[in-house]
Amino acid sequence: MIKYRNLALSTLLMAAAITPQICAANDFSSITGIWRTFDDETNQPAALIEITTKDGIYSGNIKRLLDPNSPALCDKCTDFRRGKPVLGMKILSDLKLTDGVYSGGQILDPDNGEIYRVEAKLIDQGFKLDVRAYIGIPLLGRTQTWVREK
Repeated sequence: MIKYRNLALSTLLMAAAITPQICAANDFSSITGIWRTFDDETNQPAALIEITTKDGIYSGNIKRLLDPNSPALCDKCTDFRRGKPVLGMKILSDLKLTDGVYSGGQILDPDNGEIYRVEAKLIDQGFKLDVRAYIGIPLLGRTQTWVREK
């Protein structure tokens, strides 16, 4: 009986020690991580975006293209990204967290070269991210839901 009690206690202690590490590795309270985007027309996976943070400023780069029809170069871009490879390109920049909403930044749509203002908000316990791109005010825009990669 004592052996089983010691085994149970050891198992419980190991689980308690490992749990904080697992939770830290899967912190869904922030938008940092890798997100799967979807094509607006086909609803098929389009790309993986990696969002990182530095000094409280969030940005996102295209980590992988999932749509075989995605352009390799941003030929429709009108800024310094024109003609540059889409893979690895920073498309999300200057987001700051305020009252649960990531805002104040910009997002580039490499398909049409347009740059929009952006707001993002975690939903579904952090497994999904509503990304609203707009011109002027958020009411004049569209929302995409990105899904966190595990």
